[in-house]
Amino acid sequence: MDLNRFNAGKKAQRYQYKSFEPCEINIAWKIDNVELVMLLSQASIKLGELNAFSQLIPDIDFFIKMHIFKEGTKSSKIEGTRTNFDEALQKVDYIQPEKKDDWQEVQNYVLAMNKAIKSLDKLPLSNRLLKQTHKSLMQGVRGKFKLPGEFRQSQNWIGGSSLVDATFIPPHQDNVECLMADLEKFLHNQNLLVPHLIKIGIAHYQFETIHPFLDGNGRIGRLLITLYLVSNGLLSKPTLYLSDYFEKNKLLYYDNLTRVRTHNDMIQWLKFFLEGVRTTSESSIQTFKEIIKLRSQVEYKIISLGKKQALAKSFLQVLYSKPIIDAAETAEALEINITTALRLIDDFIKLKILKEVTGYKRNRIFIFDDYMKLFR
Repeated sequence: MDLNRFNAGKKAQRYQYKSFEPCEINIAWKIDNVELVMLLSQASIKLGELNAFSQLIPDIDFFIKMHIFKEGTKSSKIEGTRTNFDEALQKVDYIQPEKKDDWQEVQNYVLAMNKAIKSLDKLPLSNRLLKQTHKSLMQGVRGKFKLPGEFRQSQNWIGGSSLVDATFIPPHQDNVECLMADLEKFLHNQNLLVPHLIKIGIAHYQFETIHPFLDGNGRIGRLLITLYLVSNGLLSKPTLYLSDYFEKNKLLYYDNLTRVRTHNDMIQWLKFFLEGVRTTSESSIQTFKEIIKLRSQVEYKIISLGKKQALAKSFLQVLYSKPIIDAAETAEALEINITTALRLIDDFIKLKILKEVTGYKRNRIFIFDDYMKLFR
């Protein structure tokens, strides 16, 4: 398939509506658009730099946790949740009742992402893995009755109040299994001479077009990108997440996906996607540089704590993955009593590493704000 003459699919008449039936993508592809090739080169270079950089940072898994929480917040926000990044990092006790459902959806996304990444050690990127991840995503939240972990068995739609006025109607449920099997084969077909970033760009479009689940398709489709990059060795650690880019350019994100279906314009979508990989890689590299700089500054500060320095270093490690914390969580994480935890927190406040954000005398919450700013 020549990208310049790409055929996305066709509409099929159903009872009182038309569904969009995409063409299969596990076919030979011809890529000769000069602008696209240039963007591919730039994106690949930056992704390689990010991967190399991330391998040099000690304890990077602590910082990756923050990236995953940011991804969970942004990906869920695209779908309409109202939980912000700071709230996502707090325990449920401090979340307002009306926001708890949204908070739980973000927690589920983080859990689903972590489980999926870990599963790649023993399970290939596959429909089976996507179904398992979807089940984790939907557990105990608003989509819990929409076949968690199973492809849909009824027609869904996007936009509008029904099939009659829908913005987009994905393929009929009878075709979902076959289309997803084709997508899985495409992801693993090593005989196709398609660069990885082009392949996952096409795959993300196809997944969102198939919309194989009754709910959670956007989040699973975006998660698919990171899983592909890790499973194919483009990233040794899951350090690239595109939801922030998609959320900041939400209208373009949807418009470019739609344009593939309406104008067969896969090239424009891939340009947008590759630009996202390039700019997000650059941003992630800069964030890691700032983390290294901040880490050096705070470790210098705690030298003044003398004998308490070893405990303070352990506390810093906790804060890198949990920068919003209370005294009870501190005591539990460090296996110390609450009085010692409070004294340690007071030391960190005096050193201007932590600050108290509630203004209360009880149930106080403390935040590693300079660190949080790097991810907001």
